[in-house]
Amino acid sequence: MKLIVTLLMMGYLGTLAFGIFLTDLFRIPAPFLFCFPLVFLFREKGAVKFLYARELILLCLALFFYYVIGLSEINSFAANILCIMICAFYFNYFVGNNERRFNASVWIFYGLLLLSSMVMVLNHYYGEMDTLREMIMGDKILQSPAGISLSQFAYGYQLAALIPFAFICTCAFKTPLVLKGLALGTCLLFVFLGMQRSVFVGFVGATFLFLVLYYRFKAVLVIVLMVVVCGLLYNYVLKDNLDSSNNILTKNNHNDAAYNRSGLAEENLRIYTDYPFGLIFYGKNWSDVIYRDYVFSSGITSHNAYLIFFTYLGPFLGLGLLAAIYYRVGSACIHVFHHLRKPENAMLACLCFSFIGVSVNALSHNPWLISADGPTVFLYFSILHLYQRQKQDHV
Repeated sequence: MKLIVTLLMMGYLGTLAFGIFLTDLFRIPAPFLFCFPLVFLFREKGAVKFLYARELILLCLALFFYYVIGLSEINSFAANILCIMICAFYFNYFVGNNERRFNASVWIFYGLLLLSSMVMVLNHYYGEMDTLREMIMGDKILQSPAGISLSQFAYGYQLAALIPFAFICTCAFKTPLVLKGLALGTCLLFVFLGMQRSVFVGFVGATFLFLVLYYRFKAVLVIVLMVVVCGLLYNYVLKDNLDSSNNILTKNNHNDAAYNRSGLAEENLRIYTDYPFGLIFYGKNWSDVIYRDYVFSSGITSHNAYLIFFTYLGPFLGLGLLAAIYYRVGSACIHVFHHLRKPENAMLACLCFSFIGVSVNALSHNPWLISADGPTVFLYFSILHLYQRQKQDHV
C-alpha cells in the first residue's frame, strides 16, 4: 500500500514539477489522473475542513479576468484553474495534518527538480538526452539543452525553485561546512550551464536576504567568502572545463547582440500609460495596442508576468487581486524573517526563500502563479499549508 501511495505521489508531483498536462499517453489531465486516488482513496483522516476556499476564489477571479475577459482563452483558464485546484486538494485532503506526508511531498518534489537539473547537465554533452526528455514529457521538445521540460524557459522556473532551496536548506538545517560548499558549487554549476540569468538574479537576491537575516553581522564575512569561492570555482572549474558554447555568459552575449531586452519593460509601461485603467476596461488586448509598435512588432510581450497582468487589469483590480492572493504567503514570509533562527521554522524558511526565487524569475518571463506554473503553485500551497499547521500547533 505504501509503495502505491509513493508511486502516485511521484506521479502527481512529477506532472506538477515538469508541467505535464495532456499528452498522447494521458488523454485526461495527468495531474487529475494521479491525484484523484490520493485524495479520494488515501486521504488523511480528519481532513474535512477545506482551508483554501478564499485563495481559490481569488485565483479564480484573477484567472477569469485575465484569461477569459482579457485574452479570450477559455481553454487556458480551465486548464490553469484545474491544476491549481488539484494542488489545493492534494495538500488539504491528502497531506492534511500528516507531517510525514508533507515532508515526503517536499523532498520528492525537490528530488524531481534535482533530477531535471542533472538531465540538463547531461544534455550539454549527450544528444540522447533529448530522446529521454521527449519520452518523459510525451511531446516534442522545443529547446536544448534543458532539463525535463519542453523549453529552456519552462526549465528556468524549476531551477529558480531548486537552487535557493538547496543552498538555504544546508544553512537552515545547520549542516557541516563541507556540505554547504558542495551545495553552493552545485547551484553555481546548474546556473552556469542552465543559461538562466533571471534565475541567477533571484538566487543572489534570495540568498543575500537569507544570509543577512540569518547571520546578521557575520553575513558580511559569509558573503565575502561565498564571492571568493564563486570566483575560484569559475576560474578553475567552470570556465575551461565545461561547455564553452552553451552557458550563461555566451547566452548573455548572444542576446545582447540580437536585441535589446532592457527596453521591453519601458515600452510596456508606455503602453500602460495610454490605458491606465487596464486593457480590459477599454475592450483591448495586446495585439490591439502593439500593431504599430516597433519594439513589440513580432508579437512578443515585455516578458514580465506582473507588468502584463497590471497592463490588462489595471492598478486597482490588478493590485487588489495580487495583494489579496499573496496576503497569507506574505504573512508567512514576514513571520519567517522575524523568527528565522528557530529550528521549527527551518523548512518554512527554505520554502519561503525558494518562493522568492521563483517570484523574482517571473519579472523576466510570462508564467507565474496564475499561469499554473508548477513550482510556483507547489510552493504557494506548501507555504500556506505549513504556516497554517504551525499556527494551529501554537494555539
